[in-house]
Amino acid sequence: MFCSMVSTTVVGTSLPIIVPELGGTQASYTWVVTITLLTTAISTPIWGKLADLVNRKTLMLLALAIFVLASAGAGMSTSAEMLIAFRAFQGLGGGGLAALSQVLMADIISPRERGKYMGLFAGVMAVATVGGPLLGGVMTDTIGWRWNFYVGVPLGIIAFVVLLRTLKIDQVRAAKVRIDYLGIVLLSVAAGLLLIWISNVSDYGWASWETLYMVGIAVIAAIAFVLVELRVSEPLIPLTLFRNRTFTLSVLASISIGVAMFGTSVYLGQYMQISRGYGPTEAGLLTIPMAAGMLIASTVVGQLVTRFGRWKSYLVVGAILMIAGTSLLSTLRYDTSLWLVGTYMFLLGAGTGMTMQNLVLVVQNTTKPQEIGVASSGVNFFRTVGGTTGVAVMGSVLASSLSQQLTDRMAEIGAAIATLGEQGQTILAELQSGALPTTRDMPEAIAVIIEDASAQAISHAFLIGVPLAVLSLIAIVFLPNKPLTRQNNVERMRAQRLEGELAVATAETGSIPVHVADDADRAR
Repeated sequence: MFCSMVSTTVVGTSLPIIVPELGGTQASYTWVVTITLLTTAISTPIWGKLADLVNRKTLMLLALAIFVLASAGAGMSTSAEMLIAFRAFQGLGGGGLAALSQVLMADIISPRERGKYMGLFAGVMAVATVGGPLLGGVMTDTIGWRWNFYVGVPLGIIAFVVLLRTLKIDQVRAAKVRIDYLGIVLLSVAAGLLLIWISNVSDYGWASWETLYMVGIAVIAAIAFVLVELRVSEPLIPLTLFRNRTFTLSVLASISIGVAMFGTSVYLGQYMQISRGYGPTEAGLLTIPMAAGMLIASTVVGQLVTRFGRWKSYLVVGAILMIAGTSLLSTLRYDTSLWLVGTYMFLLGAGTGMTMQNLVLVVQNTTKPQEIGVASSGVNFFRTVGGTTGVAVMGSVLASSLSQQLTDRMAEIGAAIATLGEQGQTILAELQSGALPTTRDMPEAIAVIIEDASAQAISHAFLIGVPLAVLSLIAIVFLPNKPLTRQNNVERMRAQRLEGELAVATAETGSIPVHVADDADRAR
């Protein structure tokens, strides 16, 4: 899980350095993050479905191998396009790591005991959320940004060796494996085109042939995907899952959590560097309050869920904190007190920590044991889609707002540049090229203008998360408050099998054989 998360967050504070060095623009900045989230989103339900069909240990080792090789390739990138390509493969492997780690935990630990472990999972995510950008910033300032990606290689190898030697599971698998290849293609087309459109809509406009083309094909692919899933014997995402009220509402709630987790972590790093003039390491340190909120809230709430078996009240409080944190972050300016910024981040982090993993927990608690993989990955899928869409939309809003503000203030910028001579012309050329400005290296006269404009643009981007956080609260309020079972997934499947044998034996003999009844009682 840490490998999966850190691959997304490690570049948070380093991208303002990496992208210009590789000749990229604001669009490249967004896509270095978005492509990882996109491939993670697409691959997550595929890994989850395969987990219900084939050996989960083999799948986990395969996902780790893909992740390690992609990390090494990303570190050797010589252009923004090459980096984006390897980041796509990182997301492919990372999707397997995130989905399979939770499925394997469900095999071993009961939902009632799983609360504290879910808290630890969220804690690991919190450490990766702050540790990733901080580690990336330190390495960028010392040994170079390429180690942002190389660092995942030894972590992945260690995880590979540990799992290979120690992981032993008693998995009940399908007798015959049928993979929904057409569903995989249709889902990839629908999600991929939608994200490409969202990321570039500011360039060609909402009412254009590009919009009609991309959105039209995405909608057609999505409809075709639904039709295929209704007909195939082993659907990639069984639509019957949506008959489960807990699953459907958890999916809705997870969308805004994805935006909060991915979008804010990415653009808070940009805010700290461009709007406040800090370096990568300092920017990483300044995001600690968000991770601290996640770590403290997830760990404490996880322990409380395991001890008392109650979960819904914590989710409701978490959703309220998310609304508060997101709303407050949308008020950021270039001179906002750092104490206030830290408080806003802490509130958002606490809300995310209280809700994120517990939503997966309640879904696993109510899902059939044969569908635990696809149900768990389904929640992660929609959370990642929410994060991917959120990052893309926020990036589009940010780029459009920043461009408009710089245009509106061009006279003021021109006056400031006129006083700087040759250096001013270099800065002007940088702004006109669409490259990300590095304000800490600029003279104060022009830096203040850019910082103010970028802070307002980033705050506009954060507004995207407010209505989604409200939707998350509404969905959580209506979740059925079912108690957590004390059986893990393997025990549930064994009990289900014995219940079937009991029914058959009763039907054939008219009475319950003693040994079958005893086995069923022990399973219960």
